[in-house]
Amino acid sequence: QVQLVESGGGLVQAGGSLRLSCAASGIRFGFDTMGWYRQAPGKQRELVATISRGGNTNYASSVKGRFTISRDNAKDTVYLEMNSLKPEDMATYYCNVVSDYGAVFWGQGTQVIVSS
Repeated sequence: QVQLVESGGGLVQAGGSLRLSCAASGIRFGFDTMGWYRQAPGKQRELVATISRGGNTNYASSVKGRFTISRDNAKDTVYLEMNSLKPEDMATYYCNVVSDYGAVFWGQGTQVIVSS
């Protein structure tokens, strides 16, 4: 059974930084794409960033240059370094992983609160 354990959310002042982590387990050969999505109250869930097994990254335009996604394949862990946080970054952040056979799994979400 796939399990995703997220950590690193919290309260930060605008301009500050946070680092999210998501440790995945339960699949023998690891995961293809890993990433982060976010959902603010009253809004749809949106892509933040993804990273392939080979390290190719994709970012939402709103976070490009401020956020960095990385992964440790040996640990099946994906990270999201968030810098220069803005109030509009405030949301629940969800880890998302895709197995080699296309199954999609979501974490439980971790809240990021940015005070202005």
